[in-house]
Amino acid sequence: MLTVLWPAHWSRSQRSNATLVTALLLMVLVVSLLGQLLSLLPEPIGSNADTFAEGARTTLYLTLVSGAAGLVLGIAAALARTSRTAALRWAAGFYVWAIRGTPLLVQILFIYFALPVLIPGLNLPDFAAACIALALNVGAYNAEAVRAGLQAVPRGQAEAARALGLPRICVFMDVVFPQAFKISLPPLVSNFVALLKDSSLAYAIGVVELTNVGNRIQSATFQPVETLVTVGVTYLVLTTLVTQVTAAVEYRFDVEGRHK
Repeated sequence: MLTVLWPAHWSRSQRSNATLVTALLLMVLVVSLLGQLLSLLPEPIGSNADTFAEGARTTLYLTLVSGAAGLVLGIAAALARTSRTAALRWAAGFYVWAIRGTPLLVQILFIYFALPVLIPGLNLPDFAAACIALALNVGAYNAEAVRAGLQAVPRGQAEAARALGLPRICVFMDVVFPQAFKISLPPLVSNFVALLKDSSLAYAIGVVELTNVGNRIQSATFQPVETLVTVGVTYLVLTTLVTQVTAAVEYRFDVEGRHK
């Protein structure tokens, strides 16, 4: 982890902030220079370097957009599942059950092909359809992570805060949710990293992301080994950088109680 690079006398906040900034800068640098780096490789990679780089950027954009939407959706679904209103609990429970019980590929195909049939006039671009499907999918898993975090916060803390006269919304926002989010952070991070890899399924509806680019190039050049190895290594680089960013966030919140 990048935190080991910083001076030992730095505070946890300083080390986590430095790690976060470094990881983000590395990610921007790698994505910006990926085309130039791949152009140095032999055929069929060199001549298709810009296409690979554009596919990697599309993969990253797809992950960031759907990941942000999925986090909001997951928090909302978790709150609904812990609500006192039976209708909200049922609706959120059905959503989580339906999404977790069906394949992601089927969900992507349904959003792109079936939803416009059910809603006349709806015309979703392939990128938007993929974002919606991925957000719905990761949102269901995030909902369970956040719900577990909410249930792990001792009830006595909320009762003590209410006894001090704090409004219910303040009790939730200032006492319960910060602790629940900290508890939920590790599975949320895992879900986000998994989302980066799951975004490869967007190729099924024509999104020109990294896997789609690799498949097209290997089909055109009949050189699958070089092409797919390049795709795999690019995914490894992206997931490693994303993991460093999320690990810095975990370190900042001292999720596992480590004081290094």
